[in-house]
Amino acid sequence: MRGKSDPLDAYQAAQSVLAERGISTPKTKDGPVECLRVLRTARASAIKARTIAINQIRSLLVSAPETIRSKYRGLHTSAMITTLVRSRPSGHPADTEYITALTLKTLAVRYQSLRSEIASTDALLQEILDSYAPLLTELAGVGVEVASQLLVTVGDNPERINNEAQFAALTGTAPVPASSGKTNRHRLSRGGDRQANSALHHVVLSRMQSDHRTKDYVAKRTADGKSKRETMRCLKRYVAREIFRQIFTPIAAPDIADLRPLRQQLGVTLQQAAEQLSQWPSNLSRIERGIARNDHVAQKYRQWLTQQKLSPSM
Repeated sequence: MRGKSDPLDAYQAAQSVLAERGISTPKTKDGPVECLRVLRTARASAIKARTIAINQIRSLLVSAPETIRSKYRGLHTSAMITTLVRSRPSGHPADTEYITALTLKTLAVRYQSLRSEIASTDALLQEILDSYAPLLTELAGVGVEVASQLLVTVGDNPERINNEAQFAALTGTAPVPASSGKTNRHRLSRGGDRQANSALHHVVLSRMQSDHRTKDYVAKRTADGKSKRETMRCLKRYVAREIFRQIFTPIAAPDIADLRPLRQQLGVTLQQAAEQLSQWPSNLSRIERGIARNDHVAQKYRQWLTQQKLSPSM
């Protein structure tokens, strides 16, 4: 006679089958992008702690005795922190002035330590970027912070992103139709990685202040009746497209090593060249030394120098 099966045994057998079917290979996290993510985590907490420290210092100075406030009144943050660290408070533990001065020094030491920690982390981030994506930071407005964030967003398996549209959706820069009646327009996307979107926002703000092509574009769109928000949406999409191409198909910056020798050979000063190109001398100097990248200005600069060499007029 066949015995009845135990319901508990049947349940355990079913669970075993489901567990075997549900086995999956976890995503590996051992590439350079994972190193960037870990470093950015430490950097973000250090920046937050540094902000808290300086806010506490300023708050204590507001209510501190006049003898303390007068020492640091009018000093900018760097000079104030240096002065506080070098101070030598002395007095009785029950003396308000002494305890306030001692606490201010403690917070200043903490601020200085956090600033050194952030600088060390930035150096490590730069080292990884130099070996993993050295051309990304050559784009206008893209620094270590922005480049590392965008690489973290893409991840160690970039093959999952097949085109610019997918990257735009991932970074929250894909245009979303928002037409109504006779109005035909698009709005900002609220989806995607918001940290990546914030990084692109900072690139756009930087270019709106320093990049002449972006300034010309903003002026043109404003003349066409576009709002600042709509213009920035278009700029974000353009920046996302440019960064996507640089991440997946890097394009090296043009060689600028010939600019300074050619200018010096012609006996042209930076001031004279800047006046001819409607640029600041410091901008041309940074381009010559490879500190800043502006392909359009570099091309105009080289063309002007070449013309001066062929037909000197100065």
